[in-house]
Amino acid sequence: MITDQRARVLAEHDVSRETADLLDIYVEQLARWQNVKNLVGPATLTEVWHRHVADALQLLALAPEARTWVDLGSGAGIPGLILAISGRVRSGLKIHLIESNARKCAFLTETARLTGAPVTVHNARIETVIDGFTGADVVCARALAPLTQLLAWTEPLLKTGTVGLFPKGRDAAAELTEADREWTFARDLIPSRTDSQARIVRVTSLSRVDP
Repeated sequence: MITDQRARVLAEHDVSRETADLLDIYVEQLARWQNVKNLVGPATLTEVWHRHVADALQLLALAPEARTWVDLGSGAGIPGLILAISGRVRSGLKIHLIESNARKCAFLTETARLTGAPVTVHNARIETVIDGFTGADVVCARALAPLTQLLAWTEPLLKTGTVGLFPKGRDAAAELTEADREWTFARDLIPSRTDSQARIVRVTSLSRVDP
């Protein structure tokens, strides 16, 4: 089953043989470290290629010219580390992984070393370092926080031209309604390629609602 998933995902995203080998290393590392630190929901390991790898890969196509990415709450490297492994052939690509948990940072650092992924791991809380990434091309976060909180964290970036890519589940519309109470932002909803009920919220500008 996992073999079939792998073949389907690699074909759908036109992944080269070399990149596929590196993604195999990522999947192997994820399974190994899962026993030490609960990186992902245990049940999702049987669907790792569809639930995690493919879910991350779809973001790469949404920002083909982006070179500097910031991934918030990187955890198991989804999407940031997977994006770095797959997009490493892009000239100048650099992805910053922000994660406050030191043991998760150890996983990210070791897996990046094994795969040669162009990442920098930051063991820090988002609010203490986000100002330092003004000018980044893309900021992303998956399964981290409600959209209102994501916008609060990323305000320094989004109001200066960084694009936000935030995968959301079936509650995306409700999260947008809630966010509209505090924020004015240009956005579009992109259907997820891995879940017909999920959406990717792409944010291209941001300001606070006048009190």
